Amino acid sequence: MQVKIFENIINYKLKTITRDELLKYANQFNINLSKAQSETIARYLRGTTLNIFNDSERAQVIKEIAKIAGPETAREINKLFVTFTK
Repeated sequence: MQVKIFENIINYKLKTITRDELLKYANQFNINLSKAQSETIARYLRGTTLNIFNDSERAQVIKEIAKIAGPETAREINKLFVTFTK
């Protein structure tokens, strides 16, 4: 039961993330993101229903992030997502 609550909190945070919050997290975890990229990614995350604990859903989101910010940034964000899900 506690794990499900934790998953819901993380997924909700992704669903409501702002550009500035995303930039803060990117900076905290040494991921290079521009303001424009973070705005586009945050808008995308807010517009999608995502369960980052589901590997196929997370992979689809990472593909979209790669289109926005490039494959290297997407790999770094995926590492961050995996850290949150373990």
